[in-house]
Amino acid sequence: MNPDKAQNFEQILESAIVLAWPELMPGPHVHDAPDGLVHIEYAFTPGGMLDDLQIWSATSRGIWYLACEFFMSASDHHGAGIRFVNGYQSKELAHILELVMQHQDSFALPQNIGRPGLIAIPTPTTLQSTGPRQRWTKLSLTSVQ
Repeated sequence: MNPDKAQNFEQILESAIVLAWPELMPGPHVHDAPDGLVHIEYAFTPGGMLDDLQIWSATSRGIWYLACEFFMSASDHHGAGIRFVNGYQSKELAHILELVMQHQDSFALPQNIGRPGLIAIPTPTTLQSTGPRQRWTKLSLTSVQ
């Protein structure tokens, strides 16, 4: 991936979630997107790189379901790469996470403040749903696959 530190890591993750919204929010679609909230939790290695992230989905207030996890390295408890759970699946999200996590040095990473990070993403509007597709298309054209 061509280095473009202007691309903010958290914005790229948020765009990936908006693109995968229908797969992360099961149920009837109201105004093109079912209501809900997605949390992305991420943790750093001691060296300052992102080591893992979890994506949580909630369609009801206070009821969260783990949708997927991504680990940069394997341990006794999990393998490396992406793993969808609880019936969630998204090929597009898996592809984006794989590229972004493997090439995270190409992005402006969030500041490592010594504790896990959190991104909260509410239901996108129709207008908000068009920008991420354009942003990801531009980004994927510059990637080395």
